[in-house]
Amino acid sequence: MSDQEFKRALGYANSAMDLLKRASVPPYPQFYELLYTYATGVNPALNTRINGIFRDGNPTVDVAEQLYDEFLKSQDASERISAVSQRMSTRIEAVHEAIDTAMTTANAYSGALQAASGDLDIESDPQALKVMARRLLNETRRMQDANHQLEQKLEAYRDDIALLQRDLDDGRREAMLDPLTKICNRKAFDESLVKAFADARTQQTPMSLVLLDIDHFKRFNDTWGHQTGDQVLRLVAMTLKSNIKGQDTAARYGGEEFAAILPMTDLEGAITVADDVRSAVQAKELLKRSTNEKLGRITASFGVATYRPGDTPSTLIERADRCLYAAKHAGRNRVHDETELSDDDVVAA
Repeated sequence: MSDQEFKRALGYANSAMDLLKRASVPPYPQFYELLYTYATGVNPALNTRINGIFRDGNPTVDVAEQLYDEFLKSQDASERISAVSQRMSTRIEAVHEAIDTAMTTANAYSGALQAASGDLDIESDPQALKVMARRLLNETRRMQDANHQLEQKLEAYRDDIALLQRDLDDGRREAMLDPLTKICNRKAFDESLVKAFADARTQQTPMSLVLLDIDHFKRFNDTWGHQTGDQVLRLVAMTLKSNIKGQDTAARYGGEEFAAILPMTDLEGAITVADDVRSAVQAKELLKRSTNEKLGRITASFGVATYRPGDTPSTLIERADRCLYAAKHAGRNRVHDETELSDDDVVAA
């Protein structure tokens, strides 16, 4: 690295640290990377978003985390998938080339056999027949060598492609996971909900949706810090995932809000699932690992809605969200389902 490049990189680093201090965002690696990228200006869309946030005030840790997930974490997964796809394409092209080469060799061998067949019809001289036999033997050995090389190449390419396929599958799974909680992200939630809707509609089977929001999470975050807040998010995600079935989908819907898509589950069953999760969350007492200080218990509020003929994903989400807001309004740490909705239960602005 030249002195000029070093000074430029150092300038970006100093700008990133200044922005972290200005926004009172902790200098965790992901937030430093986010603002370092902003300082370089290599991602115009990211810069536009951050400029707008700074115009309105300063970014919070939650906003910084959302920006990192949207612009950097998801980009890493996409770039990984793209790189693996390119490598796989290269391997497949190499396979085609190896097969083309083998076919060329096979055609040449076939031509040699045809020529020899014609010569045998008109040739009777023993010496000429010996020469012809040696020539055919050489051609046969050349064909055998070509086939052996093709087998070796195909075996190597097969192993490479199998490894690349595993990398590609891993990248796709990573792109559908929330990086903090390791459950499905919003993109995976949207896709799973569309599929669950299609199955419920075509098979005429029940399907329900649970939305949950951690109670007073901002207050908890402000009191104990964002690292402890992250532990709470992971704890709730793990609790949600462990209380649903294999065909169900647990997802981080956004911020401190989570969702569960429950195929083959009617409203009554979904209410039971939601209350099981609520009880399990409430039962866990938080400790600060460094001091064993008790931080108290956390609770969550739940909204439950079920699929109706004529529904769309948006209408189902809207009813579940209204139920969630009603649970919050009724005192939190409770499950509210769509049969309890009244005209006064509206989505919070």
